[in-house]
Amino acid sequence: MNKKLFLLYFSLIVVAFISCDHMDDVEPVTPANDYLVDAELQFRISKTVIDLTIAAASAQYPELSAVSDHIYSGVDVYKITYKTTFNDNPVLASGVVAIPDVDGDYPVLSYQNGTNTEHSKTPSVDSENQLFKMLKMMGSTGFIISLPDYLGFGESDDMFHPYLHQESTVQTVTDMLEAVREFIDDKDGISLNDDLYLAGYSQGGWATMQVQQAIEADAGFTYNLKASACSAGPYNLVTLNEYVVGLEDYPQPYFLAYIFNSYLKLGLETPVNTVFQAPYADKIETMFDGQTSGADLNAELTTTVSDLFTSEYLAGWDSDANYAPVIDMLHANSVPAFVPTVPTTLFYGTADTYVPPIVSEEKYEEFIEAGASTNLVQKIHLDGLDHQGGVLPSGVASILWFLELKNAAM
Repeated sequence: MNKKLFLLYFSLIVVAFISCDHMDDVEPVTPANDYLVDAELQFRISKTVIDLTIAAASAQYPELSAVSDHIYSGVDVYKITYKTTFNDNPVLASGVVAIPDVDGDYPVLSYQNGTNTEHSKTPSVDSENQLFKMLKMMGSTGFIISLPDYLGFGESDDMFHPYLHQESTVQTVTDMLEAVREFIDDKDGISLNDDLYLAGYSQGGWATMQVQQAIEADAGFTYNLKASACSAGPYNLVTLNEYVVGLEDYPQPYFLAYIFNSYLKLGLETPVNTVFQAPYADKIETMFDGQTSGADLNAELTTTVSDLFTSEYLAGWDSDANYAPVIDMLHANSVPAFVPTVPTTLFYGTADTYVPPIVSEEKYEEFIEAGASTNLVQKIHLDGLDHQGGVLPSGVASILWFLELKNAAM
């Protein structure tokens, strides 16, 4: 990224957000709601500010200029708290909802964010995150934007984050969608048209596909799923594991520790020191404290695969019975086999070394071999982009694709 352009873009975003109206109002909600507990107006962003911000960002991402033609309102941004469950126990979760400030009947766009370890970096807390800012602004193009915090963050930051856990992820995202419905039902002049678009990156790409599969399998789901954009997700965790153990170096070791720590807390009984070597094995169960960044966690580990994992695990992860519970957990939390029945796009960077292209390519081939139409399911590779570099381009491409589909249906 050109540093001068980045600084110009970032400075304009900061100035734009300083001009927003920040609020602390908690709006009353219907007592009989099944999901929604409360809603707090965080701030408003005017159409003028959105126009200026998109214009500035287009200097770095020219494809964003295509969004400008679709901006017709400002947005009101809320934090909502809602009821969900974890292990059959009630939990209060949270997320962000951004709605157009012009009356109308709108679809919902639910965006699932990527891997995060810090309580301060979640959608309802981090107002400075560039991607979250852009996503909230996309409400101005005629979507109600839903950004779930995930369990372990926001309102539920007193519990661990069940990282890459299928059941709780699907539950949390779909329960938030029901809370969004109840929230909009309480608003005058704004309504849902029941159409739903899903998108996400990295962990969020995996979460998006998990939610898509669950929705497509549930004939009684209250939304009409229109399209799904899954980007750089670890859809098959066994494939990811096989890729990593075959490397000399893996640049994001905290991803691997995060998975194992999560599965230990979810009931995995495989001793950590049979998978990870000392001194790393001793750290894994305590290092995810909600305060430490991924970069700092990586510094506590090692990128050298043969030093991170035990020789027994490297040699026998797929054959030694001692590791069968680990592989079973990876299988159980990979995206189940299904045939998409709605337009589905898999975005991925060709230079991604965190979640390699083979994971997306393998999933695409699985869809086609199972009978999915190539007119319905597509893969789009982002040439030369690594994992970090693909975040905004895939997000912009997803929004533009959704706008194309939405406008074609009008």
